[in-house]
Amino acid sequence: MTFSEILDRVGSMGPFQFLHVALLGFPILGMANHNLLQIFTATTPSHHCRPPPNASAGPWVLPVNQNGQTERCLRFVHPPNASLPNDTQGATEPCLDGWVYNSTRDTIVTEWDLVCSSNKLKEMAQSIFMAGILIGGLVLGDLSDRFGRKPILTCSYLLLAASGSGTAFSPTLPIYMVFRFLCGFSISGIILSTVILNVEWVPTKMRAITSTAIGYCYTIGQFVLPGLAYAIPQWRWLQLTVSAPYFIFSLLSWWIPESIRWLVLAGKSSKALKILRRVATFNGKKEEGEKLSLEELKLSLQKDISLAKAKYSTADLFRTPILRRVTLCLSLAWFATGFAYYSLAMGVEEFGVNIYILQIIFGGVDIPAKFITILSLSYLGRHITQGAALILAGAAILSLIFVPMDMSLLRTILAVFGKGCLSGSFSCLFLYTSELFPTVIRQTGMGISNVWARVGSMISPLVKITGEIQPFIPNIIYGTVALLGGSAALFLPETLNQPLPETLEDMENWFLQSKKLKQEPEAEKASQRIPLQPSGPGVDRN
Repeated sequence: MTFSEILDRVGSMGPFQFLHVALLGFPILGMANHNLLQIFTATTPSHHCRPPPNASAGPWVLPVNQNGQTERCLRFVHPPNASLPNDTQGATEPCLDGWVYNSTRDTIVTEWDLVCSSNKLKEMAQSIFMAGILIGGLVLGDLSDRFGRKPILTCSYLLLAASGSGTAFSPTLPIYMVFRFLCGFSISGIILSTVILNVEWVPTKMRAITSTAIGYCYTIGQFVLPGLAYAIPQWRWLQLTVSAPYFIFSLLSWWIPESIRWLVLAGKSSKALKILRRVATFNGKKEEGEKLSLEELKLSLQKDISLAKAKYSTADLFRTPILRRVTLCLSLAWFATGFAYYSLAMGVEEFGVNIYILQIIFGGVDIPAKFITILSLSYLGRHITQGAALILAGAAILSLIFVPMDMSLLRTILAVFGKGCLSGSFSCLFLYTSELFPTVIRQTGMGISNVWARVGSMISPLVKITGEIQPFIPNIIYGTVALLGGSAALFLPETLNQPLPETLEDMENWFLQSKKLKQEPEAEKASQRIPLQPSGPGVDRN
């Protein structure tokens, strides 16, 4: 008996599973709020130098740049009408007395003056948040294997609630950055535990549907964020509003059961049996639950137990040629996707469109993008879908270089298209990566791939700083990396309708077999071109 059969006996898709997926999915609504929060809490409004305290009561005159626009970071040293020598009348100086902001919104930029020479700190704050997600994935993934999925999920909810609320009360920018790092750290724990607990408690045929449903919770969260930001113009209250609900989620998580596989592997089979019986009762199959025994449970997970005893490290990902190719190509694809995705997702205010409307459009494009990706994965295959998604996204980003800034509609269309392609790329990568790596090293492979996505999202905000040299440089970098990632994906083997490899040997055999199948049609075509020559005794040659 397999574990899937045991799950069928206690109810593989009953009321328990629907409630389970709902409790896991609802907190994911808030992930978008935290990942994209700085779009609204760190908006940079139009601004100019504050007049000096001793300025005259008359109109304050500001210098203009070559484009005829008012300078944001400079002011005249002396009033233009002052009776001074000609060589000193046009002299300018930095904004020594701060800035005046033309906005009703209260953001970290207006509170801590993150403009002009300090504008890099705004991008650094987002990078530190992404660094928290990266470190959290490395640390909490290991802790999850040691202490279980459920404790890490509950603690991550609590940490996000506490650190997010702490961010709202930060007195200085450095303290703000520390709390934002902790927010990112906790988000990794929530994502990792949610993915595993979702997969463990639903039947194989329903995993894609429930995973997509939870993914759409994140998409819906992108619609919620602009509404909250519009209603709450103070960044501290907005930060607190998106963080406080996680105190409630941490209380609700007590109902979510632990992973049965983890309990058995950790030597807690009796507890696993109690949970299965509780699930059976909830699904109206109490009698079936009572019939289960510890022997049946251990026997159903015997393969998992034997595979868990085999120890594999990151170095094993580079042991064989096919694993090296898969690891390197997937790493580049994950890096390119995270790198390019956040270049567009966090650049909403650069397109000259109302940021609330554009954020709703950016969220809305995920719905058709993920649907089209699912169709493409099912009919065209994985590596074609993955390569096309990144190549199209890279082309859209590079096209922005040639579109003038005043053509905001065309720029927005290109950005929305690129963002949709990158959303599809993320959806494809999660499935594709899990299918390519063998079971014995799948978790390690997923972990390394996820690290590269986080490295890309962490570096992405910093690349925007190169725009101070030339405005088109960031888009060249973002677009080129996306094209490279898409090209690398085309060198990956196809996994459509292929069984999942269990061991490293399975993967080698599968790859060799797929190469043989490709060569056979070519050999058949070649043989058809060779005319048959009769030979041997008894053959009439006339």
